[in-house]
Amino acid sequence: MSDANNSQNEITSNTNNENTNAGMGRSVSSARFQVAKVSHNDTNTESSLGKATSIPNSLSSTVQPSAIPNHKKIKILIGDDDSEHSSTASGIAPLATNITLNPTSFNDQHKETCDYDTIDALPHVDHYRNLFSITSPESKTRPTLEALHETTNNSSRLRLGSTIDLNSEMISTLVPPMDQPSQIDTKPNVQVVKFGWIVGVLIRCVLNIFGVMLFLRLSWVTGQAGIGLACVIVIVSTAVTVITAISMSAICTNGEVKGGGTYYLISRSLGPEFGGAIGLVFSFANAVAAAMYTIGFAETVRDILKEHNVKILGTVVESESVNVVRIIGVITMTLLLGVALIGMRGETILQITLLITLSASLLNFFIGSFLPSTAYKRRHGFEGYSWKIVKENFGPRFTNGETFQNVFGVFFPSVTGILAGANISGNLKNPSKAIPLGTNVAIGITSFVYLVFCLVAGCTTRRDVDLPFYERKNGSIIQLVNCTLVSNDTNCKSGLIHNYQTMRMISAYGPIIIAGIFAATLSSALASLVGAPKVFQAVCRDMIFPWLKYFAVGNRKSDEPHRAYFLTYFIATSFTAIGKLNVIAPIISNFFLMTYALVNYSCFDASLARASGWRPAFRYYNKWLALTGALLCVGVMFIINWWAALITLVISAGIFLFVRTTKPEINWGSSGQAHTYRRALDATLKLGSVQEHVKNFRPQMLVLTGNPICRPALVDLGSSVTHGHSLMICGNVVLNDPSINIKLNDQREHGEAWLRKRNSKAFYQPIVAPTVRQGTIALLQVCQIYSSFHS
Repeated sequence: MSDANNSQNEITSNTNNENTNAGMGRSVSSARFQVAKVSHNDTNTESSLGKATSIPNSLSSTVQPSAIPNHKKIKILIGDDDSEHSSTASGIAPLATNITLNPTSFNDQHKETCDYDTIDALPHVDHYRNLFSITSPESKTRPTLEALHETTNNSSRLRLGSTIDLNSEMISTLVPPMDQPSQIDTKPNVQVVKFGWIVGVLIRCVLNIFGVMLFLRLSWVTGQAGIGLACVIVIVSTAVTVITAISMSAICTNGEVKGGGTYYLISRSLGPEFGGAIGLVFSFANAVAAAMYTIGFAETVRDILKEHNVKILGTVVESESVNVVRIIGVITMTLLLGVALIGMRGETILQITLLITLSASLLNFFIGSFLPSTAYKRRHGFEGYSWKIVKENFGPRFTNGETFQNVFGVFFPSVTGILAGANISGNLKNPSKAIPLGTNVAIGITSFVYLVFCLVAGCTTRRDVDLPFYERKNGSIIQLVNCTLVSNDTNCKSGLIHNYQTMRMISAYGPIIIAGIFAATLSSALASLVGAPKVFQAVCRDMIFPWLKYFAVGNRKSDEPHRAYFLTYFIATSFTAIGKLNVIAPIISNFFLMTYALVNYSCFDASLARASGWRPAFRYYNKWLALTGALLCVGVMFIINWWAALITLVISAGIFLFVRTTKPEINWGSSGQAHTYRRALDATLKLGSVQEHVKNFRPQMLVLTGNPICRPALVDLGSSVTHGHSLMICGNVVLNDPSINIKLNDQREHGEAWLRKRNSKAFYQPIVAPTVRQGTIALLQVCQIYSSFHS
């Protein structure tokens, strides 16, 4: 109707005073409104104009008819429905109204009649808030739930630190809103670096997935498990990550994603209990992963130093020197910490440089597999593509006490980098789009490369070769050691199982592979060293563990978690001191698998709860597939190492129980709340169909306590009758005019809090009425004491 008033259409109302003064049978808002849309070229125009259309009295006005020719007039009756009894039933004389319509305002090609039949109030532009008004002195925003419940001005309510933006300055945990400074004062001038899906997610995931295992352990996995079983290991590992990525995509596209990555997704879906447990576990796993990648880098440097007979602390580097790995690892970790402290921009430039180097090394390895074999390569087992080698290497041959579980546990960390992009969700321009797209593309690229490299290594190189001799360098002197005269010398063995530098041997140019190893290990270590502090900072800022709030503070310029950086550095350096790659790999595998299991379970649980807020834009997910992924992750945990899996479950369960015991005052709208509501609703509906019996009698009590704080003895008397196993409602009749908006939210919350503090299992229901009698009658009707509970 607002469009009609603004157009050239004019309304002429010929009303009589006696008709106007007649009493309406219904209110204006209950009048029906029907409009016939006509065209001046329509053959049925005349018949359409003769129809009577009812509109409310409030819409009628007296306007001079337009002098513009070719205008059509519609006769309109003001009152009730246009049925034959509309006037007589309500005692109203119909009001004749002529509407002059401009035929040019109609579409000649659409000759249709649109009828709107409603008894509700007609929509009007004044009833809607204009968020984009430029004339308003202050910006307008949609009301929050607190504003709708009228609790924002309650000085007794405390606001949690979890409501703080992750990019804002950290303030105290519990501060009354009236005492807090304005939002402009609490937020410093923070300039957070933002990335797109390629730089922020794809490159980081690819670099983190292509870690130390690609060059140093993939050939060993192929030699131990064989070509067939090695491909199975890669496919099973990929299946776990693909299902997890699908579940993560569904959660990411269900709403806004802030800083914290995987922790943020799980905590907002399953609640603070699961979120707090997985936040600490995942942060710790990333810190240990940084140590693992650094050890891989240190092993490569040690082998290079060994070839050139370099002395460290006066001792020649040997092939099994763990102390050299520890020294190199600590120095490397310190340098990576310095790069991380520079900022995200410098770290991103370094990541892109490492990606280019890594891509060149992968291409170098693939080209080298097609080059003719040299005498050195043949001596170490490389013979080029051969069907004979394929048949020899196809089946598994586990040596040195290795099993399928051990081999799988060593390889699985190679695919755990899928969360590298999600870890920096606070630095992404559009996390809901970037995380699913970048993660899934990265999984496809890396899985294809892993399969190709397994096939190339297994089809070209023997798994076990006995060397007739090997070269030992002593300064500038090269010594030849006859392996037939030496027993139990690991240097006399080569092939896929014994030579960790097989990728370098197959490649066209060995130094490029070394550069690729450096790029893969350093990029993965740097991604883990950057991701762990950001996740840990998000956990601390949510105040699930108040004693960790010291690490929630970021620097004022870019909000980088410098304090968490140093904590992560301390943990990673401690595990670097282990110095053995095969020992650390199974440890972090279980932590990552626990994280993946909870991501899948979050998607399943949210889908099962059928909450109205669960509407992910990513449609290619299935709740049963997510459940399968969660069970698969738990199963793989026990396949890799059963005692490590039990330790991981015990640690996670312990943190879960600790958070549940402390009960942080956080409400994120988790799927657990949706389950609670659905179960309560189903049980209530089922209870309505249950017939009463004397054996199941329970006293149902409506106790007129008024405000229960004022009558604790009466509350205790009712509790002694119900014993916490029956329904008790504490009613409070507030004497006032019910037509006036009485704010009862504060009183209700204080009463419910008092009942909870006294462990009184009762409901508190205040009601506004002019008299106590009317209020009591209303309480009886609302509580259905007479109809359902005869007590």
